[in-house]
Amino acid sequence: MDLISIVVPCYNEQEALPEFYKEVNKVTKTMNNVGFEFIFVDDGSKDKTLKMLRLLHKKDPRVRFISFSRNFGKEAGMLAGLRAAKGDYVAIMDVDLQDPPSLLPEMYEVVSSGEYDCAATRRTTRKGEPPIRSFFARLFYKIINKMSDADIVDGARDFRLMRRKMVNAILSMEEYNRFSKGIFGWVGFRTKWLEYVNVERVAGETKWSFWKLFKYSVEGIMAFSTTPLYVSSIMGFVVCIITFILACFYAVKALVFGDPTAGFPTIICIVLFLGGIQLIGIGVLGMYLSKTYLETKRRPVYIVRETEEDQ
Repeated sequence: MDLISIVVPCYNEQEALPEFYKEVNKVTKTMNNVGFEFIFVDDGSKDKTLKMLRLLHKKDPRVRFISFSRNFGKEAGMLAGLRAAKGDYVAIMDVDLQDPPSLLPEMYEVVSSGEYDCAATRRTTRKGEPPIRSFFARLFYKIINKMSDADIVDGARDFRLMRRKMVNAILSMEEYNRFSKGIFGWVGFRTKWLEYVNVERVAGETKWSFWKLFKYSVEGIMAFSTTPLYVSSIMGFVVCIITFILACFYAVKALVFGDPTAGFPTIICIVLFLGGIQLIGIGVLGMYLSKTYLETKRRPVYIVRETEEDQ
């Protein structure tokens, strides 16, 4: 009998957790000859999420959980779940039911056939999202696909079912600064994309603010592309050419027409422009250097405080 491990990161999800467990249970009961284990990763929740996970484990031995010592982020939660998963197939799902459990049978059918190594999902619409957030999300996918060799599909979700070989490949990438959407694309393997209409949260509030998504997108670009370094260098080269042309222009103008005292605003604009270009280049270099610094410290991605084995 095949075993499917379902990894579910949670952070302050006491409202959504009972609904998720009920819905995913309905689906798993329809999948005969397949075993399941549920790995809930409590990412340092401050509500009753951990308490509910303890109760679920006592009620259903298939339920396992990992509780962090503090909030380490969703990336750490997914990594911990993948490391703990014992299944022949591993799925990653959000607890808010924006990842429909009803797709699991189709995903298992796709992957178990042997033709594909992964069944992944993407949203065809962003209904319910603020328009400006949807605009920047689409812009991000266009930028990162042009700047890196990571194949990231527009609207791609973390919701996917993978064969054990693909999971092992993902776990072999041990970097501290993780961007799973890029990792999924970078490791390759044959992926079947399943499309569905966007589903709103069943309960609770999203933990992703616009600023957090912006920071996450920047981390993704820097994790899988060095293009920003080239861009800053090209900008410096272009500015040098423009400066040389302007110098020649003003030299010729002074020789042919004469030149009164140069204007103060012109000098200020040039100084500020060059200063801005320099700060952009230094900032980009500093971000890459900071990522390198964090990697060399070799800190753990997360720290576990409690698991179901401690019960």
